[in-house]
Amino acid sequence: MNNELLLLVLKELTKTNETIEPSQEVSNFWATGKKYFIRTVTMHVTGELVSICDKEIHLKTAAWIADSGRFHEALKTGSFDEVEPFVEDIIVNRGAIVDATIWTHDLPVLCK
Repeated sequence: MNNELLLLVLKELTKTNETIEPSQEVSNFWATGKKYFIRTVTMHVTGELVSICDKEIHLKTAAWIADSGRFHEALKTGSFDEVEPFVEDIIVNRGAIVDATIWTHDLPVLCK
């Protein structure tokens, strides 16, 4: 690969200033109005996706899952051992997301 082509590829790969409008389909997975369980490098959160852009996602009715208990059981039943709800909407940096799954249960709003 010559230097000019390499520079062009690097320039395209580093474009990150475009905002994705909430009405645009981002993928078959991320969809506004859907509920998610998200694991980041430092914590687990749940919430309903309000909007998404190139660097962040915006969640409402969000909660920090301080203790999920048995992970598979939590995913299956929707019950956690310790939940700390946020007071306001939250922004999650997409670069910190390790994995995520659709949350089919009610969003947790209180501790057990």
